[in-house]
Amino acid sequence: MYLTHLSLTNFRNYARLDIEVPTGSLLLVGNNAQGKTSLLEAIYFLASFVSFHADSDRQLINFIAGREALAVARISAHFQCGREAHKLEARIIQEPNGFDQASRLRKEVLLDGVRRKMGEVMGAFTAVLFLPQMLQVVEGAPEGRRRYLNLSLSQVAAGYANALGEYSRNLSQRNALLKQLNERGGDPSQLDYWDAQLTTSGAILIRERIHCLQELEKIAAEVHRELTGGEEILRMFYQPAYDPLPKPANQYALPLDAQPDRSGFGLEDIQAGFEAQLRQLRREEIERGVTTIGPHRDELRFLSNGVDLGIYGSRGQVRTLMLALKLAEAAWIKARTEQWPVVLLDEVLAELDERRREDLISRLVACEQVWLSTTDLNLFTPGFVAQSHLWRVEAGRVTSQEEAEA
Repeated sequence: MYLTHLSLTNFRNYARLDIEVPTGSLLLVGNNAQGKTSLLEAIYFLASFVSFHADSDRQLINFIAGREALAVARISAHFQCGREAHKLEARIIQEPNGFDQASRLRKEVLLDGVRRKMGEVMGAFTAVLFLPQMLQVVEGAPEGRRRYLNLSLSQVAAGYANALGEYSRNLSQRNALLKQLNERGGDPSQLDYWDAQLTTSGAILIRERIHCLQELEKIAAEVHRELTGGEEILRMFYQPAYDPLPKPANQYALPLDAQPDRSGFGLEDIQAGFEAQLRQLRREEIERGVTTIGPHRDELRFLSNGVDLGIYGSRGQVRTLMLALKLAEAAWIKARTEQWPVVLLDEVLAELDERRREDLISRLVACEQVWLSTTDLNLFTPGFVAQSHLWRVEAGRVTSQEEAEA
């Protein structure tokens, strides 16, 4: 899979961009705060319809255009998927709400000119993004790791995005009822309906996460071993808040170096067990006014040679882990969809030694299209620069090397 044309309107610092996109490796060169990361962010938005970089979609609208009551940020791309050509467009629309001076925000998605729901379009175009800020996936709160899983799975697992949306809505309704029962009392059997709804969508999330992490770990461990020169062994540990594996009585929990196999559980098994445990915890959850188990409280840990990198890892170790994880994610999407995703890497070679830079670059050759941003071309080998396309980015303007030479 690869882009052939990209058009931006009022997106970040791009008032207008319309450019043909070559295949292979594309180097975005420029100083900081010129728009290199915004280009990568725009492309990833077409795959996920959220920004990993912004706190709010409102921040994606060009700040000058955003001063008006009505403003539209538009990302449009033509892309090739196998033998099929498609056009995908995303619009972020700021408009008056009709009641006061405040404005509301909404999003529209069009695939091949037809407006569609985002859940229906998810997976039509796939991309893998690395930003330096993503080191917080390893070092930060569990919410960031769950978000990483959700963004990856939504692109390749049919129905995952819809199940995630349903789970979030059902969780909010169940928590509201738990709070009401805590404060005002009432019949606890009212929870039966929301238990069934929550576990139906929750079982899909748990099952997909189980299979995703088992598949992803195998690939990531091999990539990580090569990037560390065979000196480190990576393990990924999924810790579901509702675990379908029964806990043996009178036994200690298994240590992290003994990851159990949960792949044999089907949807019905997971849902039935999840629902049964919610019933067991009903009194406690009413007292607390909140749902205490489920995919919204899952955890994921990364260990290298038995050391939890989220707690004890050096910055270099964490960066190497994230790069290994992103390369593995690209290969995993290829295995799942039979198409390489577009790979987007922001300042990827910073803080890596020369050997790890060469190992990383050698792995990028297999991908159909790779976008790499940098402030320093000297970080790349002369051979890689020679075989890549070069774009200069300055103040929201993009100039190809061919245009610059002309």
